[in-house]
Amino acid sequence: MEQKRLSKVLASAGIASRRGAEELIFAGKVTVNGKVVLKPETHVDPVKDDVRIEDQRLGDEQKKVYYILNKPTGFICSNKPMERKKIVIDLFPPDTRLFSVGRLDRDTTGLLLVTNDGHFAQKVIHPRSNIEKEYLVKTREEICHEHLKHISKGAFVDGVFVRPISVRKMRRGTIKVIVKEGRKREVRVFVQKAGLTILSLSRIRIGSLSLGQLPEGAYREMNEREKEAVLKSKKSDTLKSI
Repeated sequence: MEQKRLSKVLASAGIASRRGAEELIFAGKVTVNGKVVLKPETHVDPVKDDVRIEDQRLGDEQKKVYYILNKPTGFICSNKPMERKKIVIDLFPPDTRLFSVGRLDRDTTGLLLVTNDGHFAQKVIHPRSNIEKEYLVKTREEICHEHLKHISKGAFVDGVFVRPISVRKMRRGTIKVIVKEGRKREVRVFVQKAGLTILSLSRIRIGSLSLGQLPEGAYREMNEREKEAVLKSKKSDTLKSI
């Protein structure tokens, strides 16, 4: 069999996204034929070589599966079991290795993609894909023009200054915020720095794929049209889930 990059082999086997696979390698958790390998670009033969993650042998490449999840509050986007903490993967049957595409923080609900396809995940989360994410934010206070103006100016998040693509008031205490950066807690930072108290925060769209009426905590398989919609960011092309 043709040799492939180690990070690509791990992603193809549904271990993690390409980036996640690289993190496992850098952390010294991957061995090839009994030796720790620290370079993701190392070429291996997934059939002949003994590739292991934390001493568990890499299985055969899994059938690719893709899910839309309406992430409930209180769940963490992680593949590692955590004492006294609920993780998103626990919502799915245990017979398939899965991981979330990107992250939503514990208190944020809404649209989350879950798969075992590392290549698809990498396309979605890579900055070059330039994919929009839309959030619905409900606040305790009534939102005025000054709040919208403040949010639109942007803020420093993880030491980098970022701005939302758009901010729109929907009702007295509800706004929609569209971003592309996808930095950790980015929308929360924007809204809180404007002096608003967040009551709920939910992601309702990725690219041109909308969450629709899927109940909180429920998930379903994606079809090919929806997979393509994720990679499109034109709002006029928005595809509503059912």
